[in-house]
Amino acid sequence: MDDVLVIDDPAAAGVSLDPVRVRLLAALAEPGSATTLATKLELPRQKLNYHLRALEKHGLVELVEERRRGNCTERVLRASASAYVISPRVLAGVQPDPAVSPDGLSARWLLALAARTLREVGELLAGARKARRKLATFAVDGEIRFASAAERAAFAGELSETLLRLTAKYHDESAPSGRTHRLLVAVHPKPSGEHR
Repeated sequence: MDDVLVIDDPAAAGVSLDPVRVRLLAALAEPGSATTLATKLELPRQKLNYHLRALEKHGLVELVEERRRGNCTERVLRASASAYVISPRVLAGVQPDPAVSPDGLSARWLLALAARTLREVGELLAGARKARRKLATFAVDGEIRFASAAERAAFAGELSETLLRLTAKYHDESAPSGRTHRLLVAVHPKPSGEHR
């Protein structure tokens, strides 16, 4: 089972969004069959079989084993990942594009950068999985509380200067075996409904 599966196929994304299928994916963190899931989710086994086949067809669940039970074969499945994310690639023609109106102070541009990050890291993760290799990434997450808009602006300016200096120090355009990496730093207000 993968940690995260990035769904980039529109058909698979559509299949995954059905409320019953979302419940099945959550329940299949532990292997189960239509019979065991019917009891757990209080839904008819036949209905669950229909949904399980759709999830399996798109690689969202995987077969763990088949057990013979009298004249029947019980199929035991589990979720392909412990978490799922839908890539912006699913909405190919209308996904946000960072090249359109780049503006460091725009929420629209921040979302376009986040969408690109999700799309690219999803592709890299899929490639690393096929090659049976780990994907080297790095991320920092934190919170900062500004006393005023002026302090927030001063922080943004100082952070930009520091990042430009650090990038210039380590960037080597002529490195023959080097690999270009993306650097994304974002600051946005924390939604008021979240706990501190």
